[in-house]
Amino acid sequence: MEIVNPGKQYKIANTMVYSCQYHIIFASKYRRKVLTAKIDARLKELVSEKQEEYGYRVIEMEVMPDHIHLLLDAHPKVSIVTIVNKIKGYTSNILRSEFPSLRSRIPALWTRSKFITTVGSVSLEVVKHYIENQKNV
Repeated sequence: MEIVNPGKQYKIANTMVYSCQYHIIFASKYRRKVLTAKIDARLKELVSEKQEEYGYRVIEMEVMPDHIHLLLDAHPKVSIVTIVNKIKGYTSNILRSEFPSLRSRIPALWTRSKFITTVGSVSLEVVKHYIENQKNV
C-alpha cells in the first residue's frame, strides 16, 4: 500500500524524505492587547527575516491584538521548541527596543507558554490503518 498525497510537498535531504508543518500560537504577557497595527507589521517582518537562519519557512502568519498564529514548515533535525523560543526571544528584544510602550505596559512581551501542534494532510486513523495492514499487502 502506498500513501499518495498530491497536496503535500515533501523535501529530500541526504537519506531522508520529510514534511513537517506546525501550528504555533503564543500570547503577549497577561494577554494584553499590545500588538497594534505598527507592531503587527514589524512582528511579521521580524519573523520572516529569520527563516533561513533559524531553519523554518513561514507558510502562514496572523497577528491578533494579544497573540500570534504561525504555520511553519521546519526540518525534522531542528527542534520546533528551539525555533519558537528563538522567534520569541528575537522578536521581544527588537520590538521592545523599537516600541518603548511595550516596556512600560508589560514586564516581558511574551508569556513563557506556547501551543504547538503538528499539521498533516492525513488523519491519525489513516496512518494507523496503513501501519496495521502492512503485512496484508
